[in-house]
Amino acid sequence: MNELLWGAMLLINFSAILFSYRVWGKTGLYIWVPLAVMIANIQVTKTIHLFGLTATLGNIVYATSFLVTDILSENYGKKDAKKAVGIGFFALIVMTVLMNLALYFMPDESDFAQSSLQTIFSIMPRIALGSLTAYGLSQLHDIWAYDMWKRRFAEDKYLWMRNNFSTMVSQLIDTVVFTLIAFSGVFPWPVLVQIMITTYLLKWVVALLDTPFLYLAKRWKSKGIIA
Repeated sequence: MNELLWGAMLLINFSAILFSYRVWGKTGLYIWVPLAVMIANIQVTKTIHLFGLTATLGNIVYATSFLVTDILSENYGKKDAKKAVGIGFFALIVMTVLMNLALYFMPDESDFAQSSLQTIFSIMPRIALGSLTAYGLSQLHDIWAYDMWKRRFAEDKYLWMRNNFSTMVSQLIDTVVFTLIAFSGVFPWPVLVQIMITTYLLKWVVALLDTPFLYLAKRWKSKGIIA
């Protein structure tokens, strides 16, 4: 069941990115980045069993942020991709501060949400620290690597190479840094290693599957369908 839901979530994420890009152009991509970062940092608090392994949720929506920065790098350049990373940083910091501030409000006797919010968002500062560190290092590497591969292999037939070579290394950096900061001491070491491995493998699959969507976004831009 989890595997079917994972596939459905993958399709929904890719479709949402393309819809946002088609309707709002470059602005639509900027809209997606903070959504992906915030949703992923909530979903990652849930541990699931997937393809016979222990994994955290949130891998898909977070991994799609790399597709967005790759589209921006390909169609508009490195500067616009870096702008999207900055927006993601800002969104995650603001969400973490505001939601943790909300926990300090004394709930009314009729309140039913405080304990649930406490469970999810009390760990958020640590997750946010891990996410911000990993997000910054991995996304800046991804933008640099994509630009480097694009300058060396500029032809459209190498688009798959630029996309996958840059993203797969970047996601390895992201996975190792985030898992160590966010979950060290939370899970036993064997579980931590399994989460690290499964998280990277799932992101690797997402990176492979997002390539056709990058080609489509490139086609829309080259044909003038999107400015």
